Amino acid sequence: MFFDIALIAYITDRIFGEFKFIRHPVVLMGDLITAFEKRFYHDSIVRGFWLVFWLLACVLALVYPVSLINNPWVLGVIASTGIAGKMLYGSVRNVLNDPQSIRFLVSRDTENLSPPEINKAAIETYAENLSDGVIAPLFYLLIGGLVGLFVYKAINTLDSMVGYRNERYEKFGKVSARLDDVVNYIPSRITAVLIVILFGKFTSLKKVWQYGAQHESPNAGYPISAMALSLDVSLGGPTSYFGKMKEKPYFGDGKQEISAVDVQRALTLQWKLDTLMIIVLAAGVMA
Repeated sequence: MFFDIALIAYITDRIFGEFKFIRHPVVLMGDLITAFEKRFYHDSIVRGFWLVFWLLACVLALVYPVSLINNPWVLGVIASTGIAGKMLYGSVRNVLNDPQSIRFLVSRDTENLSPPEINKAAIETYAENLSDGVIAPLFYLLIGGLVGLFVYKAINTLDSMVGYRNERYEKFGKVSARLDDVVNYIPSRITAVLIVILFGKFTSLKKVWQYGAQHESPNAGYPISAMALSLDVSLGGPTSYFGKMKEKPYFGDGKQEISAVDVQRALTLQWKLDTLMIIVLAAGVMA
């Protein structure tokens, strides 16, 4: 396992965050997806499969030669671009100062959200993206090195761009969406367990699994449920998307009027997670 690279990557991300002076790898992947879609789009599963194949082939062709560099410091710094811990923390924290910035973090309608609803959306996106942006990238970096990390990021980017159940992407995005479900299956549940452990809510694990299974996504419900139960709040519930109210189950059995203090409590998870990750990764390096 690639503990040395993962440790360097995690610490680099926590210190520096996103490097502004280079084009982010996820942005480059997005450019490749857009280029393919413009030229070859047709709402069919076959075209969607070829999009996935083409992007993964491009990523492998670019990343594999770099992964052969025999310097964990160089590889760790490169790998840090695939971890979004500092950016996620900063973005959610910014909602406390600028509630309207929530529109940049979520896909739901935000124009008419009340302060408690904004706080709820912030906590939900923090929990869900803790899995997609931190734990899952680290998981695949550990077991697959630089190649594993960026293959995961490619699949995750595909899902975020075309993995929607709408008129345009119902078939074209199906392979991307299902593949994203597969690669996030284990990391999402690891994230849920970590949240419960770091908040000391060990007795909530059974409920996390019960609530998590109610989410329409096979993965997103678990970290969201873990966060809700750890904070003694209720997340989820009816949510408006593109002008239409969508009925969603509630996760957790606590209060529904969520305050800025609850967002701050959720964000305390970060330093606990940082401490645990650095200890675990450092132990792996020394083992």
